[in-house]
Amino acid sequence: MDYWKGPHSKIISATPGMEEYRQIHLAENNPGLWPAISGVETVIPAERRIDGVAEVTFTSVLSPLRGRKQTSLAYKDEANVFRRTLLYAGPPYSARWYDVAGPGEKVGARSLIYLRRREGVKTSAFRTFLTDELVPALINTGALRELRTQVFLPWVKRLWDTPNVAHDNPTDQRFHASLILGFTDTNALHAFFGSEEIATLSGKLPVVSAVHAYEVTEALTYVKDGKVLPHYQT
Repeated sequence: MDYWKGPHSKIISATPGMEEYRQIHLAENNPGLWPAISGVETVIPAERRIDGVAEVTFTSVLSPLRGRKQTSLAYKDEANVFRRTLLYAGPPYSARWYDVAGPGEKVGARSLIYLRRREGVKTSAFRTFLTDELVPALINTGALRELRTQVFLPWVKRLWDTPNVAHDNPTDQRFHASLILGFTDTNALHAFFGSEEIATLSGKLPVVSAVHAYEVTEALTYVKDGKVLPHYQT
């Protein structure tokens, strides 16, 4: 994790055309925060547990072409730090950051949630559920100080097929969206997942077959050459 935060981050954050590079480090013990739901996978399988996530936002749709030279360096360096990496890409403007924090409110704890679309559910119906039903329900709890959502394109291995690193991702293990929920502190985070609101919401997830809710230990946003923006660090 130290190598990822240090030398590897300097390679990624120096890529031309990048607007933001974030690292989300997850707790080592992460069985799943979301309460049990009949017919939905909420317990995170140990063999598919995620240690961390790197998020990249580009300045434009052509930006990845500008950074090809630097990206080749990242390809070569991945084997020094990762065992398995999976790239999920979203179309332009598919990531959203909602204004849910009050004046002066800060985020002291976060949860990263991955959602898997139920077999037979169309992408359009899944996206509509996320934006029109799930997001308002989460905001209406009044517990959130941050809310980010992303909807993914179909996963394609060749988009990030780095050498000497595993990229196995069976169809029944793939994800289709993610959320980041921010809270004032860890007590508020755990109270949220044990609340009546979440119990009620759990009964209204007809398009979802898996909800993997991780506890975040550290969230870092980098600027050029591996420097961290302090006010983003928690």
